[in-house]
Amino acid sequence: MSTCTIPVVPEVHPAVRRRHSPMVFEPGAMISDAELDTLLDAARLAPSAGNSQPWAFIAGRRGDAVHARIVRHLAGSSARWAPDASVIVVNLARVSLEDSDDVYSDFAHYDLGQAVATMTLQALSIGFDAHQFRAFDREAVEAEFDVPRDWEITTMTAFGIAAHAPGEVVGVSRERRDRDDVTWARVRVDERG
Repeated sequence: MSTCTIPVVPEVHPAVRRRHSPMVFEPGAMISDAELDTLLDAARLAPSAGNSQPWAFIAGRRGDAVHARIVRHLAGSSARWAPDASVIVVNLARVSLEDSDDVYSDFAHYDLGQAVATMTLQALSIGFDAHQFRAFDREAVEAEFDVPRDWEITTMTAFGIAAHAPGEVVGVSRERRDRDDVTWARVRVDERG
């Protein structure tokens, strides 16, 4: 049973409302084994099609050998800010059956996205911010970590403590399309009369 307090008027959870993608992280902030385990457990518990769980992660904490192996393959744009994050997580989706061209799951990328989103919200709940990105050499990272061809590196997520508030860094925006713009079709309860 959930222990969340349900407001009389529903509202977006504060963690979701304050989430942003930092471009500057506190370079001294560290993440403990317990905190990193909590992030990975949150991802592990995400929903997936047929409970297939088509995800895996490579986690490199700032200053360790895995981090160094990840950072050397970042594109110039992400190399300016991502290395200062407490941890960089490489996000992998299982895209085919082992040693085959048969698709593992049509939902693998969607399911991985749910796992990363769940990890992101868990990070916010324990005081870490997240920036998901794709500015890196995917093939080089796959070779670096001997990723089998039935897996695909899709994105990375940098976790750490933001060194700025939303909107304080050029190129970082929290502006979003409004609800009507993102709703394709809907009948409101008050319109059914």
